[in-house]
Amino acid sequence: MDFGITKAINILTDKLQGWLESLTAMLPNFIVAVLVLVLFYFLARGVKMIAIKVMKRFYDKPALRNLFSTIVYIAVLTIGLMVALNVLHLKQTVTSLLAGAGIIGLALGFAFQDISANFISGVLIAIRKPIQVGDIIEVEDYMGTVEEINLRVTIIRTFQGLHVIIPNKEIFQNPLTNYTKTNERRIDLEVGVSYGDDLEKAKQLAIDAVKDKPWIKHDKEVNLFYTGFGDSSINFVLHLWIEYPDQPGFLEARSQAIMAVKKAFDDNNITIPFPIRTLDFGIKGGETLSDMKMHIGSRNGKQLQTQEA
Repeated sequence: MDFGITKAINILTDKLQGWLESLTAMLPNFIVAVLVLVLFYFLARGVKMIAIKVMKRFYDKPALRNLFSTIVYIAVLTIGLMVALNVLHLKQTVTSLLAGAGIIGLALGFAFQDISANFISGVLIAIRKPIQVGDIIEVEDYMGTVEEINLRVTIIRTFQGLHVIIPNKEIFQNPLTNYTKTNERRIDLEVGVSYGDDLEKAKQLAIDAVKDKPWIKHDKEVNLFYTGFGDSSINFVLHLWIEYPDQPGFLEARSQAIMAVKKAFDDNNITIPFPIRTLDFGIKGGETLSDMKMHIGSRNGKQLQTQEA
């Protein structure tokens, strides 16, 4: 029994002595590795501050500046960690860490692919700036004013007063209409006149009715084009351009244009016809409307003759 205890103590002592020798041999490298980590820590902080100052010149969004500066900060720290591990001759550990990081990143990418897609889309929107706060946009059947853009969603207020939260992926991948970019918009006013009216006169009256309105863009012509023969009217479309500050302004301009054209036509006896329908009450096995009228007429005639007799 004493022999076994003595042997165990000797083995433990040899192990401790070997570890002590290894630690003593690695002590200079360990000190260098700690110094490397401290150096890269301060270097990462300095690079982060420089990145924030540089980003301020190009991007006005604090979230985007913080994102890129944090990425730079983590990248510099990661490089410092790799250098420190190499100093300690732990190359296999570096390889294992890189492989583990790749696997974790792949797993997280699959697990949170929608969140990742919205996040990346938000970054691209912030860089390319297809929309800005205050713009009037239409996307996915939603139209309104942009109130907030962050790295995951965009918030718009519709003209009905509703707040709509739209994932950035939907904005980046789907067709987007930005009505604010050009500061102008065309109104397409569809009207019809009766077949008995003078088309040249109607055209001139419609153009004159709206061309001098204060909200019309005078550097663009007001155009009218006849588009076809309808069931009860000859149809045309009136094109007029307006300054476009907001959707209520567009609705008001279109409303005034409709009233102006209607008044001009009324003052000059130009008819905007109601829909005309011809009704035929004849059915299979029955009588047509004309035959019924003839039958009723002849019956009334016979009744009159009988009464006179």
